[in-house]
Amino acid sequence: MTQTVVITGASAGIGRATAQLYGRRGARVGLVARGQTGLDGAVRDVERAGGTALAVPTDVADYDQVKEASRRIEDAFGPIDVWINVAFTSVFAPFWEITAEEFKRVTEVSYLGFVYGTRVALDLMKPRDRGTIVQVGSALGDRSIPLQSAYCGAKHAINGFTSSLRTELMHEKSNVHITVVQMPAVNTPQFSWVLSRLPNHPQPVPPIYQPEVAARGVAFAADHPGRKQYWVGASTAATILANKFAAPLLDRYLARTGFGSQQTDEAVEPDRPDNLWEPVDGQGGHDHGSHGEFDDKAHHSSPELWVSHHARAMTAVGCAVIGGAGVLAGKVLARR
Repeated sequence: MTQTVVITGASAGIGRATAQLYGRRGARVGLVARGQTGLDGAVRDVERAGGTALAVPTDVADYDQVKEASRRIEDAFGPIDVWINVAFTSVFAPFWEITAEEFKRVTEVSYLGFVYGTRVALDLMKPRDRGTIVQVGSALGDRSIPLQSAYCGAKHAINGFTSSLRTELMHEKSNVHITVVQMPAVNTPQFSWVLSRLPNHPQPVPPIYQPEVAARGVAFAADHPGRKQYWVGASTAATILANKFAAPLLDRYLARTGFGSQQTDEAVEPDRPDNLWEPVDGQGGHDHGSHGEFDDKAHHSSPELWVSHHARAMTAVGCAVIGGAGVLAGKVLARR
């Protein structure tokens, strides 16, 4: 059956890669983001892959815009089967260097944008008693790190909000499902356009994964939404499990290493364009695509993603998996 799928943040990064994946499935894909250049590129990607696409320029921090986007997509493609919330923005800086307006903006996009997308999707799906909502989360929604207080706060909030809503849907025995996919560091263009007050170029903390790995995790979660959440990447598993058992140790470790590990050795201009208030491709930029600047460091596969997909089959060796993740956490921390 041909699906109708909506993806917010579809102009670049994980959202763009997910759109391409659904295009290969022949889906009808509603593309929601602010940047027209990136949206145009995403339309081409989906159509070249074999799908059908409609781009709707939208600021997800505006509920009315999100609602109007859903109306246009359903008018063009019919009932929405899957809604995927990806869109976010961030500020890389110590908390005391982030203005109140900037913190509010990150929260409105990266948290309330998910709330608004979820509300719009539910308004359409609940009367039909069918549909799936996927929240693209992060390991940083469990384990916060320095320099990303606004983003970490938003990802924590998404987890709490989604867990509450999930139990409400279960109470009603609804056939509308919601799940979260927790992501590792991903090679997306965000590090080239995020608002940063760091002296050097921001970078994801290794291990880094390509956005296609994240997209496969998103699509699998949409196909199998019965689980509360999925983990993508060894570092996600290590981070979440280590935080459960050794949070104070991680606090001290991140206080010592978290500033340097999120920057390259390359200095950046303090006035470089950023996408907090408007899309970079609306500032004379170009189509950034799904990949960032770290292709030479990024992994194209994730064995942990297979484990996450086959969790039931792994139940019998659950203790061994947890123990192995603990060892892996130590190795990851030592390497970082």
